[in-house]
Amino acid sequence: MDLNKHIWEGWTVQSYINELEWLFNMIMSGKSHVKPFKDSKELKEWLKTNQPGYKKHIPEVYKYFKEKFDKY
Repeated sequence: MDLNKHIWEGWTVQSYINELEWLFNMIMSGKSHVKPFKDSKELKEWLKTNQPGYKKHIPEVYKYFKEKFDKY
């Protein structure tokens, strides 16, 4: 996976991962007002909604978080 792939206005795959990872971890550990994701569809929608500025599916970002999700 190319973590340096440019997505939007200077944002890379790694930038989006860095921006969302702490919140994903809080949600999945039950330390957020958002309930842990029930399935990968919920995860995908959450990622699109919470990505700064770019509200389209980014396959590499999804793949990264899907692998983490599958471990929960």
